[in-house]
Formats: sequence, C-alpha cells, structure tokens
Amino acid sequence: MLIVGGGLGGLSTGCYAQMNGYRSRVLEMHEIPGGSCTAWDRGDFTLDCCVSWLLGSGPGNEMHQIWLELGALQGKRMRNFDVFNTVRGRDGRAVHFYSDPDRLEAHLLALSPGDARVIRDFCAGLRTFRKALARYPFLTPVGLMGRLERWRMLASFVPYFNVIRRSIGTLMRDYSERFRDPLLREAFNFILYEKHPNFPVLPFYFQLAAHADASAGVPEGGSLGLARSVEERYRGLGGEVTYNARAVEILVENDRAAGVRLSDGTELRADIVVSACDGRTTLLDLLKGRYLTDTYRELYTRTITEPGMVFPGYLTVFLGLRRPFPDCEPCTTYLLEDAVAERLTGIRHPSVNVQFRSRHYPELSPPGTSVVYATYFCDIAPWRELSTGPERSTRNRRGEELHTLPVGRGREYQRAKRQVRDTIVDFLDERHPGLRDAIVVRDVSTPLTQVRYTGNYDGTVLGWQPFVDSGETVEKEVKRHGPGLPGLADFYLSGVWATTGGLIRAAASGRHVMHFVCRDDGRSFTASVDDSAPLPVQLIEPAGATP
Repeated sequence: MLIVGGGLGGLSTGCYAQMNGYRSRVLEMHEIPGGSCTAWDRGDFTLDCCVSWLLGSGPGNEMHQIWLELGALQGKRMRNFDVFNTVRGRDGRAVHFYSDPDRLEAHLLALSPGDARVIRDFCAGLRTFRKALARYPFLTPVGLMGRLERWRMLASFVPYFNVIRRSIGTLMRDYSERFRDPLLREAFNFILYEKHPNFPVLPFYFQLAAHADASAGVPEGGSLGLARSVEERYRGLGGEVTYNARAVEILVENDRAAGVRLSDGTELRADIVVSACDGRTTLLDLLKGRYLTDTYRELYTRTITEPGMVFPGYLTVFLGLRRPFPDCEPCTTYLLEDAVAERLTGIRHPSVNVQFRSRHYPELSPPGTSVVYATYFCDIAPWRELSTGPERSTRNRRGEELHTLPVGRGREYQRAKRQVRDTIVDFLDERHPGLRDAIVVRDVSTPLTQVRYTGNYDGTVLGWQPFVDSGETVEKEVKRHGPGLPGLADFYLSGVWATTGGLIRAAASGRHVMHFVCRDDGRSFTASVDDSAPLPVQLIEPAGATP
C-alpha cells in the first residue's frame, strides 16, 4: 500500500494498515511528519502552530482510544485549563468561558443577571451534552454499521435527543441574539476562538463538554511532538516513510490504482493507493479528473469556490519573549476596533485570538521566556494579489529534490506581513506594557505559507466546513460509496478531505479507511492500543483569568 501524505490522516492510515497485515509506505513531500500538525524552530524557540486543544486527550470516549491505538499520547502529560477561552470586548470587559457548566453559569449570571433565562438554558444543555459525549461513535464508520449496530447507537442517544435536536437546528449566531447584554451577544460567537457563522450550537457544546471532561487538553511536546509520536508508532509497526517525495500522478491500469509517479520521475508500484493529501489536488491533478462522481465533480469544481464551503486559512504571528508574563491568560479572543482590523490583511472578522503559548507548552521555549501566538481567520486572495513569486517551488539541493523551500514573494507582500506584525505588537503592548521591549523572535505565516508546506487548497488547515452543503455532501457520499471512487478499484481517500473537522477526525479517517479496505479484501479489521509506554497523565491547571 502506498499512502500519499504524511499528515495525521496518512500516518493513521499507515498505522492501521500495519495492524491489519498490510505492508505500507507513506510518501511525504516535506522533510518532517504532521502536515498541518507541525511546529518549527527559531533560535531557542519552537513555534507551535497547531494544537490549541486536542479532542480525545482524556479518557471516557472513543476519541481517546484512537489516540492510544496510534501511540500519540502515551508517556506524556496532558495539560488542561479551567477556562476554554476568554473573549474580551472593545470596552475591556471579559467573558471567561469556563467549560464546567456550574462555574460558567455563575460567571455569566454575575456579568448579566438580566440574561438569566438564556444563561441557564445554555448551561443546562451543556450539562446534558457532557453525558452524551461518551456515546459519540468514532471507532466504526457509520456506513459499515449493521442495522442492529446502528439502531443501538441511535438508541443510546435517546436520553439526549432533545438537546441534540435543538442544538444542531439552531445557529449560534441566532442563539446569541437572545442575550440582552451586547458583550454576551457577540462573545458567544467566539467561544471557539474565531467566528464560525455557519456553526449551530452543537459543536460549541461538543468542544466545551470535552474540555470539561479533561478530554480537550494539550499534549506535552506540542503538535510536532504529537505527529512524531504517531510516526514512531507507525515505524514500530513496520511501516516506511519517504520524505521529500512529492506525488504528481496516481498510476491507473485497467481501472485500478497501480502506483504513484513522483516529481523526479520515479514510479512506485502498489496493490492499493490511499491519498491523504489535499482533496482537490488528488482528484483533479493526481487522477486528472477521471473517475469523478457527479457529486465530487460538483464539489471540487464549483462548491469549493463558494464562500463558506471550506475552512479559511490562518494568519499567524509568533513572538518569542525574553521574559515571562505570568499574569497573562493562556487564550484570549480580542474583539477589535475597525481601525485595528483594517490593518490586518485578509482578516475575516474583526477579532484576533492571542495565546501565551508557553502556558500550553513550557517545554518548547527556554526557562524564563514566553511565546505569543496570535491568529485570525484569513482570506488568501489579498496575499495572492501582493505576492510576485510562485506559490511553491521544487528545487534540487545536493542531488535531492526539496519541495517546501522559501520562495520570494516581493516587497509589497513583505511590507504587508510587517504591518500585520507591528499592528499586533502595538495592540498587545498597550495591554501588556513591556511586551514590545521583550521581543527577541518574530515570525509571520500567511495562508500562502500553508500552501507552500502542505499544498492545501487556499491554505486551509481543515478542509470542508461541517454543517453546510459541502461537508454534509462529503459525509453522505462517503456513507454511500465509502472513501473511494466508483469505477476505480484499490483507491481510497483519507484525511480531512474525506471527512469534516479537526485532528481527531483526520486520525479517525485512517481507521475508517482500513475498515473499508479490510471489507473489500474479505478480512476482519483489527486494532490494538500501543502498550509500549505508560498511559498519559492528566494535569489540571488554572487559566489565571483576570477580571
């Protein structure tokens, strides 16, 4: 089996392939594993750009079992905070979104007693949702569940049916309008750091419930450490990884996937090919548009271009500070004045999420230092207009092709990056005096940076949006046909483009793909927990919320 893409979807597919007796090889165009789940070094600082919370980091749900099967968490400490996110209004007032429903309710009532009815309704739903979380299926694809298994799954949700029905049928932007207090009315839309206009209330409940159960913490070692742990598990199972290997074509013979051609002309043969890289690249470039169902043709030629169908990319500013800022909250979304937002190229909504990242990952910077990680949802179009260079470039270095090297993008592009960086530094220095003078490392990445490193469409890190036509259509198509293409044998899709959601969905997709592979080959699927290291340790740390 050849697996194109060494992100968590590809590595997970490889792990489960090895567990089920397949010989597999992962092809990754970068020099390191993880895809979007990554980090990089600047001097003594490791700049972690992915995991702010990891669904399934703690026990009591099927998500956690997947991470243990992949060896992702063993031997690590999981850090959990009591506040999921703080949202600060333009007037300086703050809403601390405690994930514990009792603390959240008391805090919100103190902020706005006049909103007691809505506050109690929301927190009651969150209490119920905590009980439902353990019932959510992640281990087995719904499309492969038998009638009895599916009935049992649905029956397990009966006690929570009303809360699930109401929360999935009401958009948060509509629910939040029930609040009288203007800050609460706006802040509830930013619980998940950025504004998600098309999200119903359900995913807000889901994340808060997991966080309250200490199952949405952060893993020691950070994002790249997580990816390397899964890679180690994969190699330990006998899998192979080839880096600096960019696929340019999936070879097809007699309507079956027969291998992969690399950018240097090398042809690798296989009995099965799984693509866990960018979905559009896979279907329209690697397969040259062949074997598309009408649904996939519509998705990848029209739907993908419509606003709101794909998660946007991020603009990220990292600041390495020579001293700690112990009173700073780990995670805050600031609602911005228009004059500030206008200086942030490509910004979708007037807000920026700021994390003092060393509170999450103190091991990734020297003692007595801090790392600031500031992000906002960002459109790629303005950055493309500013850039004068190629989006990606393959160059030969010491006889080896490298695919993620820096490319020149011109003066205007660099000027815009400096403006964004300086605007955020000015903004933060006003709120944390002395921050500017403490900066020793500065780094800015745009959606084009994401394109260069991963090839993801428009710099997205999550692919299809759930709860809208695109994500709903993908899920229905996978339930109907599985993660493959009708008419093309021995080919499967894995990763975020074969599902919707974040890292746990990508990891689960590898398990699901191998369920289908085993079915098609007449084998029984098997999986086992990695017992080579001790189970993770859960740590609960106060967020240090300030009034």
